[in-house]
Amino acid sequence: MTADYADFTDSKESNGGSVWKHNRHSTQRDRFEIRTAIATMRAATIVLCLLTMLVVCATAQSNPAAIPAQKRHIVIGAGTVLDGRGHILRDTRIVVEGSKIVALDPKASPVDYDLRNFTVLPGWIDSHVHITWSFGEDGKNAGADETTQFAAYQSASNAWLTVMAGFTTVQSVGAPRDVPLRDEIANGAIPGPRILTAVEPLEGRGEKTGTPDEIRAFVRKQKEAGADLIKIFASASIRQGGGMTLSQDQLNAACDEAKKQGLRTLVHAYKDAVRAATLAGCTEVEHGTMATDDDLKLMAEHGTYFDPQAGLVIENYLVNKKRFLGTPGYTEEGFAAMERVLSLDRDIVRRAVRTPGLKVVFGSDAVAGAHGRNAEEFIDRVRDAGVDPMSAMVSANSLAAEAMRMGDHIGSIAPGYEADIIALDGDPVKDITAVRRVIFVMKGGVVYKNVPRGVIPAYAGVQP
Repeated sequence: MTADYADFTDSKESNGGSVWKHNRHSTQRDRFEIRTAIATMRAATIVLCLLTMLVVCATAQSNPAAIPAQKRHIVIGAGTVLDGRGHILRDTRIVVEGSKIVALDPKASPVDYDLRNFTVLPGWIDSHVHITWSFGEDGKNAGADETTQFAAYQSASNAWLTVMAGFTTVQSVGAPRDVPLRDEIANGAIPGPRILTAVEPLEGRGEKTGTPDEIRAFVRKQKEAGADLIKIFASASIRQGGGMTLSQDQLNAACDEAKKQGLRTLVHAYKDAVRAATLAGCTEVEHGTMATDDDLKLMAEHGTYFDPQAGLVIENYLVNKKRFLGTPGYTEEGFAAMERVLSLDRDIVRRAVRTPGLKVVFGSDAVAGAHGRNAEEFIDRVRDAGVDPMSAMVSANSLAAEAMRMGDHIGSIAPGYEADIIALDGDPVKDITAVRRVIFVMKGGVVYKNVPRGVIPAYAGVQP
């Protein structure tokens, strides 16, 4: 599979007949590959767990509280708290029992983690990543197709880098190889963010995509395969002009069937496809480059969530051009197009946040080279697209949780919510670059990172 800014029509699985036929012929292969991925992921687990133990123990030499002990009652002292809903709390203490926040009590004691000199906020949610995308042993883009041991190690590493960078939940949209990684993390075998996955995306190919009934069957198959949501490509690559690749009837069928199955839909859409996805009742539109102001207003009226990108995805491609160039979907012409479209991406973000009532969530579209650097998208949005810093934080907290239908579980610091808590060396409301300085990470009540100010180790993700 290729990521959203890649030319998905060049992918290995883009040439055969209808969705139904494609799914039927690939089921046996996918099951084999997933079983292989699970086996290699488990092998990777052994190595990664050993590395994790070494890192945690090394950190604990300077800060013994960094070891995730079996203590079930934890008190965190906080001077400044961004609650994830746009409010600032001062001088309080967060009480955690098991995996949940149970109280905000300024008098709770004793304090186990003193974060009074930092900014505390909920763990971030990235609504759009490709967590299993990596560079291969030859250093070139390998996408998410490989199921080798090396690829499994890389996937585990991507998960580690992502959670160390403060992202405790991610939505990985479009690879069957996400499934074993999601499950191993959920089982506690591998450290990483909570993962929601679309498994295999619906790739628009006009009439070849299939009839509405075949598309409905495809959606049901994804649910059977364990999908948390349905990903739909309704537009061609932006480098090919972003034209629609699905008809209105096809989009209607996909999003309607997903609703019947209790699943959300994320639609890769540019230009006219933005309006079509909105009218089809799809849950969320990704990218949206070249959408009109009327399209943005229509999304607001329909309650459609919007996830544009202001820079990281294209910046990452350009920085790693040599590693992507020549692999499926990446040409010199494509890179020239990405350079041209960067200003359009910033423009759509700028117009989106000025559209009354439009729910703009945070998504980085992180692929190989960007894992662990997801927070750079915050800086692009604030610095280059004029997004209010507090709104940027909320877009990756309570609003993103709401879009995932998890608004009563994650994305806020409040009693009853999952204890997904991070701390920054600095205040992102005053200096957005503070998002690069994550010094504390707790996910589900387990501390994965606790380092002194000024010590941002390599395993936190590549820092600029």
